[in-house]
Amino acid sequence: MAIDDPATDEASGSHDEPSDPAPSDPDGAGSPIGRRIVLGMLGLGAAGIAFGDKVQSGIERALRPVTQNDPTGLTSFVPTGGHFRIYSVTASMPSRSTTDYKLTVDGMVERPLSLSFDDLLARPPTELKLDFQCVTGWRVPDVHWKGVLLSDLLDEAGVAPGATHLRLYSFDGTYTESLSLDQARRDDVIAAYEMIGDRVSREHGGPVRLYVGPMYGYKSLKWLERIEVTDKLKKGYWELLGYDVDGWVGRSNGRDDAPTS
Repeated sequence: MAIDDPATDEASGSHDEPSDPAPSDPDGAGSPIGRRIVLGMLGLGAAGIAFGDKVQSGIERALRPVTQNDPTGLTSFVPTGGHFRIYSVTASMPSRSTTDYKLTVDGMVERPLSLSFDDLLARPPTELKLDFQCVTGWRVPDVHWKGVLLSDLLDEAGVAPGATHLRLYSFDGTYTESLSLDQARRDDVIAAYEMIGDRVSREHGGPVRLYVGPMYGYKSLKWLERIEVTDKLKKGYWELLGYDVDGWVGRSNGRDDAPTS
């Protein structure tokens, strides 16, 4: 059963190397929990799978108060929310309301942007229905995504001559990612504020997360806070630990999975 969600990096500050030992699964690995709890939670997960996304969403909402107090606890294992596993590379899961949320686009741009959640909602949306593939092998098919094309944000900010890459930061303070400008301008790369038919939850990287359609989950950074335009590649969290910079599904990291986009 595929049950995972990649907690992509973040950074309020710039981290060139992870300071703590990294988990072995960049797209999601749960914490060890008791056998009795596992069996009970798997029953809830099975109910969601049997009766559909609305039931799954209800289970996830019911467990959300638990994860706020114990962010590495139950829902890091439970197969809810479209069979994603909730996961973070930090010791606790970050939280930011839609009211407090800001997305910065800066670096080598002519018109730096500071966008609220409502600002993003006001821009032309892009909707996708594409698989999410973890580099460790699990896959969530036909995920509904909605958000703003990164290419639109880059055009609005005005990319300066000589720029070649993006460095992306999560507000968890640790996770970062990278994309080339050509990759970022694809029509399946978005700053997503909806997934699985609902707003992106805190556990899934909300209010806004990155979705990079054709690449493995570690490239789809959670808790997106900043997009920095640069003139060089700056490797992200998992890339510094040996994962491929160009994480194409089926064409990287020694895997041959079917393409997602």
